[in-house]
Amino acid sequence: HDTGNFKIGDTLTEGEVLLFKGIPSFSPELFRYVVNADPMRSKQLAKGIDQLMDEGVAQLFTGKQSGRKIIGTVGALQFEVIQYRLEHEYNAKCRYEPITLYKTAWFISDNKTQLEDFRARKRGQIAVDKEGREVFLADSPFSLQMAQEKYPDIQFYFTSEF
Repeated sequence: HDTGNFKIGDTLTEGEVLLFKGIPSFSPELFRYVVNADPMRSKQLAKGIDQLMDEGVAQLFTGKQSGRKIIGTVGALQFEVIQYRLEHEYNAKCRYEPITLYKTAWFISDNKTQLEDFRARKRGQIAVDKEGREVFLADSPFSLQMAQEKYPDIQFYFTSEF
């Protein structure tokens, strides 16, 4: 029984030094804002979401400007599973609100000028993942393509392993 100390990819050894490449996170297909349905249970909700995301059930993004929590999944059923598990395992309730997102893309660049301009112009479309890495929230294929064309020195990635 895991008491929450271990995460996917953790390895136990008897002293050997092992190095593994991380487990990649892929850009989700479906997105929803997650809203606390019972403010008296905020800690339980936060703990439940953190632990479920650590299990790999879904991905959590937090808007840098708004602070709103966005859950991304690869299938619609995952939202129901998260809601059920939060209520029955963590005694917390949430509801979802729609968000129009096409894709998330992690981004990096050595060009500090382009990076600062991108962050300033797209600040409402930038979030951080659970590891604190910045993610561009593209609301359409056109929006993503325009960002890639306007900022050629910024690399956009659709998995978290880059």
